Amino acid sequence: MSRYVHPEAIVDTQWLEDHLDDATLRVFDCTTYLIYETGTGRPYRVQSGRSDYEAAHIAGSGFLDLQGELSDTSSPFNFTMPAAEALAARLAGKGVGAGCRVVLYSRKSMQWATRVWWMLRAIGFDDAAVLDGGFDKWQAEGRPIEAATTEFPPASLTARPRAGLFVGKDQVRAAIGDAGVCTINALAPDLHSGENPRYGRPGRVPGSVNVPVASLVDPRSMTFRSPAEVAATFDAVGADRSKRIVLYCGGGIAATLDAFLLHQLGYSNLAVYDASMSEWANDRSLPIEVG
Repeated sequence: MSRYVHPEAIVDTQWLEDHLDDATLRVFDCTTYLIYETGTGRPYRVQSGRSDYEAAHIAGSGFLDLQGELSDTSSPFNFTMPAAEALAARLAGKGVGAGCRVVLYSRKSMQWATRVWWMLRAIGFDDAAVLDGGFDKWQAEGRPIEAATTEFPPASLTARPRAGLFVGKDQVRAAIGDAGVCTINALAPDLHSGENPRYGRPGRVPGSVNVPVASLVDPRSMTFRSPAEVAATFDAVGADRSKRIVLYCGGGIAATLDAFLLHQLGYSNLAVYDASMSEWANDRSLPIEVG
């Protein structure tokens, strides 16, 4: 492939700088950090990126706290997708609504921006894009940065949920052995193989294949790899367009970057397992595979 099929959902740094004064634009820093731990019984501690946002961010951008503001905090798992109506109300309060264009970015990894993008798509909001290269590229290029926080006026947002963009463990278990489904793990190879037991029982969903997030991003520019490179990576693991593609990771974050790029390649039957290995590895009724 020579181009992505939904270029409106990816913006580059020059485009964003040229449009920062657009009255209908809503730019958000979505950064979250995972502080990996051992001996605590949990794989990591979630840390909001708000303090980094308050120190320096893209001029005119607001902040979205994924775990604190946009997740179902009653869930035993981090980052759980809220009910569509609840998420729409929270985002409307942050200024997301009809007639506005949303640009999402994050630091260190674009997976936090793609997570929010996937959530917006799940509730039927389609006028959102991810900043290619995120804050890292923006800052490296010397583009406008400020410390003053931005709060957008509340908007009106009606949820129009798309069924099937998020799935649970039962759907993932039912897909095992189904030739019409390709299940993809977006975690690093050592987690996929079972060498690293970070999430509990080591291993992966049986029969799943591995497309790590890192393989889809250029490590120097922090931008998405070319459409041809990304297509070849997914083709190599058997992710055929005729199949339903189910994606998972540790907590439903990295999987959304894989899903976002599959969407960009023209795949339409895509789902993210929200709780992912945070649930699967700790439920002994579920099968697991190593090696």
